[in-house]
Amino acid sequence: MTPDATPEDVHAAALQYVRKISGFRVPAAHNREAFDAAVAAVAAATAQLLAAVEVRGVTPRSSTPAG
Repeated sequence: MTPDATPEDVHAAALQYVRKISGFRVPAAHNREAFDAAVAAVAAATAQLLAAVEVRGVTPRSSTPAG
């Protein structure tokens, strides 16, 4: 388990994932909306995962979702 991820960490990881999977570092203007929506969806899913994961012997994370 990694230390608590900040909202900035979650966003950066989501952006890295979407860039990697799409093959675009910077999307064309006509793809920007889809690209940004994908980053937001991945960040939200990541925040939900981090809020739900339990590790035995570790204090639970804050209930405030990242992102």
